[in-house]
Amino acid sequence: MTGDKNNKPVQKSIRARLVGNFIIIILISVLAFEGLLIYFTRFYFYGNVESILTNQVRTASDFYAQYFSNVSLEVNIIDNTDVFWRQTNAQVQIIQKDGIVLLDSEGMGSEQKVQTADFKDAVQGEKGVWTGFIQGGGRKEHIMAVAYPLKADGEQVGVIRFVTSLSDIDRIIFNISGIFIIIGVVVVLVTIIISVILAHSIVHPLRDITSAAGMMAKGNLDIRIKKGRNDEIGVLSDTLNYMVTEVQNRERIKNDFISMVSHELRTPLTSIKGWASTIIDDEFTDREIIQDGLNIIVKESDRLTNMVEELLDFSRFVSEKVELDRQKTDVSQLIDYIRKHMITRAKKENINFTAVCEEIPEIDLDRNKLKQVLLNLLGNAFKFTQPGGNVALRAFHDQGQVVFKVEDNGCGISSEELPFVKEKFYKGKNSKSQTGLGLSICEEIVRLHNGELTIESRQGEGTVVTVKIPC
Repeated sequence: MTGDKNNKPVQKSIRARLVGNFIIIILISVLAFEGLLIYFTRFYFYGNVESILTNQVRTASDFYAQYFSNVSLEVNIIDNTDVFWRQTNAQVQIIQKDGIVLLDSEGMGSEQKVQTADFKDAVQGEKGVWTGFIQGGGRKEHIMAVAYPLKADGEQVGVIRFVTSLSDIDRIIFNISGIFIIIGVVVVLVTIIISVILAHSIVHPLRDITSAAGMMAKGNLDIRIKKGRNDEIGVLSDTLNYMVTEVQNRERIKNDFISMVSHELRTPLTSIKGWASTIIDDEFTDREIIQDGLNIIVKESDRLTNMVEELLDFSRFVSEKVELDRQKTDVSQLIDYIRKHMITRAKKENINFTAVCEEIPEIDLDRNKLKQVLLNLLGNAFKFTQPGGNVALRAFHDQGQVVFKVEDNGCGISSEELPFVKEKFYKGKNSKSQTGLGLSICEEIVRLHNGELTIESRQGEGTVVTVKIPC
């Protein structure tokens, strides 16, 4: 419960950051999108108004140039006023080049001067457009004006200007913009709801993982995190489950190690202590029994030494402090050394032992480590082979690899035990191993050489151990 309470602020913070980030992204996106929609809506409506006014003012200008250019502008204004606004509902102004309005469809003439941008462009012989506000009826009115030059016999005599109110257009744009804003608000609200749901879907499994990790940290190694998805959170769950499994395995190895060491050390130490106590007894004078006792003490001391060596090797491999001393090695010399080393034991135990090496090129390897592997494998073969049996070591080159085969016709390994014989501290039913580390150490040495160690065996028929090391 403490872990949950301590983690709640973090979880709320994560949820708040996720929701906040989602909302910020959506707000920016919605605002940008709505801004573009409103801009293009305004552009579309204003563009239509401008296009209509432009067509009308050009028609009026062309009509004047074709039919009324033989009379002065002032006379035409007096005699043909309706000609200028016949084609439009907009306000029509006829303006002299100095800006004085000669005719206004809303009043005959005016002393006002027009100096807006559209008029200035029209005076220069181009179409002019201006959008702005004018004071009228006690209020400001939004208008658009399109001005166009009036020409007579190719010379500009004035400017015709069409003016229309944009109030109705602005009202339409305002209503459309309101609809867009309402839609945007709905989108933002829906996004907030979805963001909360998404944030919960992310934070909830993280909360479960955090809670489980807290229980693991307190020593509950039996707990497992249920994987609910195949994403980064699922990978995190798998990683924590794998981690706690490895911790359990290491805990088991540690317990097995302590149990094995305490058990294996007790037997030889008991023998050594018992015989040492017997020998130092002044009343005990049987020379032959004393000699037997000393032999047992030496034998048990050698047994302890071998066991300690295996444990030290195991410790170095576990801590990954082993480094290979690779040297150019003549495999035939190595096999010859092994043969000389084991032949005495073979004769003593009445076992037919052969060591054969075919032609193999020199390769880089740690000869002492490989020697340790072969002696260990041969030692196992001798242990499980009855007197009169056969043990053979053969080395040969095959497809870019040096292959070492140790073969015996001993008691073999059962199919139930075979998959486990290379595991650390494993001892089979018929095992004569002291620590159960020999084969696992051999496999580690072969692995450091980028090689492979395999075991094939049939109970009652014998065992073949193959070591392959790339050249």
